[in-house]
Amino acid sequence: MIQRIQTVYLLLTFVVTGVLMFFMPLWTLNTGKAFYFMQDQLYTVILGLSTMLTIVSIISYKKRQNQFVMGRLNIILNLILLGLFVYRSLNLSGETVNAVSEKGIGMFLPIVAIVLLVLANKAIKKDEDLVKSVDRLR
Repeated sequence: MIQRIQTVYLLLTFVVTGVLMFFMPLWTLNTGKAFYFMQDQLYTVILGLSTMLTIVSIISYKKRQNQFVMGRLNIILNLILLGLFVYRSLNLSGETVNAVSEKGIGMFLPIVAIVLLVLANKAIKKDEDLVKSVDRLR
């Protein structure tokens, strides 16, 4: 259901994880060569799982509890991905005092995805509470 706000948040998460990551470099080395997430297989697998969880969560709009759990798993996957990005950026080879690599905006996209997933989970929880309150009145 597109009219629900959590679906909008999940669609934005899909855009961030599924589309923008292809075009945003994670960092640029001091040689001028950009590093994209597709150059590392682990990043590709984790981001693929995150994107698939987002799509499945959008499709399963009738099962709010499952949608909530998938949102939490997606947050954990994005936290792991963010941790790997930070670890890798701190351990870049070839950095000296004069030549430092530049961090790209792609490295911060998991943070945006986490914020959007938290907002979606809050909206899902709000819907679930509303349904439970209506069931109590019957």
